[in-house]
Amino acid sequence: PAPSPRSYTALRDEAVKLFNSLQQLELEQDPVPLMQGILQTCLDLPPLVDEIYCQLVKQTTEPPAPGGQGDLHYWQLLTCMSCTFLPSLPVLRFLRFHLDRTESRFPASEMAKYACFIREALGKTRGRECVPSLEEILVLMRRQEMICTVHCPGAPACSVAISSHTTAEESPSVAFVSPQVAQELVSRLGLSQSPNLFALYEQSRRREQPVGSTTLLADVLTRFE
Repeated sequence: PAPSPRSYTALRDEAVKLFNSLQQLELEQDPVPLMQGILQTCLDLPPLVDEIYCQLVKQTTEPPAPGGQGDLHYWQLLTCMSCTFLPSLPVLRFLRFHLDRTESRFPASEMAKYACFIREALGKTRGRECVPSLEEILVLMRRQEMICTVHCPGAPACSVAISSHTTAEESPSVAFVSPQVAQELVSRLGLSQSPNLFALYEQSRRREQPVGSTTLLADVLTRFE
């Protein structure tokens, strides 16, 4: 990934800044930019990932107003973290215990729904090249998928729902966003019986290149942002 334009001080000082940002997050009316900033710091300074996970578990344990705006902002950031970074094994065990406890104490609540989403995400997350885009953070806050537009030669554009974990998966006959997308695009192009290989490309003003089979499409969208 491209180096971050940010400059950082000592790790301890950055940890303090992140703690202050978490305190600010509780009161933010528009928390998305602040969330992205916290995620970027964690990407640039990996030793702080466990620290933020532990802080978020602490903030979402016995909150003053369970399910209130401030509490949900912490759960939303925890959701974004779970789709971007894996914590160390001891912290992962601690986090999973916290998720189980939340679902048990607050069944059918928004917190329980986030806990369920986070548990599923942790089973799929393998690390990111980029932090989630602003759009991705917004959809993660609602536990939804993003809509990605795929342009096909000689055919209309195709809108596809993708998650933070969707890759440009490759099979012997096609490399597209997902099996469902492959079927739809090949059908539109009238190539159902074709033995050819097909690839997904990303194109900008500066470059055009094929998307690797293991590349996360969410990272591609973040680069465009």
